[in-house]
Amino acid sequence: MTPHVTVAMDESPESLAAALWAAEEASLLDVPLHLIHVEEWPVTAEVPVLSAESLVERYETLLRATADRVRADRPGLAVTTEMARGRAPAELTAAANEAEVTVLGSRGLGGVVGFLIGSVSLAVVGRARRPVVLVRSGSPSSGAGSGSGIVLGVDIEQPCDPLLAFAFGEAARRDEELRIVHSWSPPPAAGYTAILNPSVGSGLGQKAAEGLAGMVRPWRDKFPAVRVTEQAVVGPAAAALVDASRSAGLLVVGRRSRRSPVGPHLGHVAHAAIHHSPAPVAVVPFE
Repeated sequence: MTPHVTVAMDESPESLAAALWAAEEASLLDVPLHLIHVEEWPVTAEVPVLSAESLVERYETLLRATADRVRADRPGLAVTTEMARGRAPAELTAAANEAEVTVLGSRGLGGVVGFLIGSVSLAVVGRARRPVVLVRSGSPSSGAGSGSGIVLGVDIEQPCDPLLAFAFGEAARRDEELRIVHSWSPPPAAGYTAILNPSVGSGLGQKAAEGLAGMVRPWRDKFPAVRVTEQAVVGPAAAALVDASRSAGLLVVGRRSRRSPVGPHLGHVAHAAIHHSPAPVAVVPFE
């Protein structure tokens, strides 16, 4: 299939913000933009007066209007639309697995008219094999703020090349500074020792900084034009990344591609980022 960027559409402001962000991403990648709406099927008895046929017409009109707006904003960008039928999590996950990037609004209408984007977003980011970006209507990159730069959260204890590749690629295409954050905590046994001897704590911090620099160095060589800063901070990773995202244009976090007994696993850092970051959040799966 031709490389493309996919965005899920409903009638919410978040959905429109997602479409505008996705259009920019598609332009930067020089690939088509694909707009999709999923008609939940089977339709339940709770759907108000509107018939299934009128709902289809309503969302086809939405897709056409959004496509027209994107084409007007970005002449030359190829835009396609699709009305899919089924369960939104399954349909959008399948679509995400065929896209370079999939973009979702981080909130939606709720109810049964239009899919429940909150629950759908969590389902898609927990299952998709490709990067998924969640965008709020008031996020900096949707035109309602002044955030800039890209923040990437990494764990130096595990390989995360897909995260680094995605973040460096985004920074290069957008000509943005990339800030790479690694959060660390002293082992419990070191706590009292560090109080008595502060050099112990500074030594652990130096080791974390050196490990981060070693992880990033090959990517600096691959992307020499990208402006990069590295920061090893003490404390919970989720809090550090959410705080860093307040002035950012994009936050990039990872998700381990593993299955748990209760289904796909979304780590607490990614979960916190999705719920609390004011900036768009890219969730990148990795082994």
